[in-house]
Amino acid sequence: MEPLRVKEEGEGKLRLARESFRRYKALCFWDFPENFEITEETIPLIVRRLRSEGNRATYRIAADLCR
Repeated sequence: MEPLRVKEEGEGKLRLARESFRRYKALCFWDFPENFEITEETIPLIVRRLRSEGNRATYRIAADLCR
């Protein structure tokens, strides 16, 4: 049961990271290519950009991605 829960949490983080990338492309990810692939390995990069280039809303999303 434990690995399944972790897998679901990871999928939720991926979904949130992808949605955040699409929604905040112009604000935080303006220099990224449109077809940038977001994976588990790129989530830390997404978090850094949400925090450094964004606003209060993106900072909160970054916090959710770190949980």
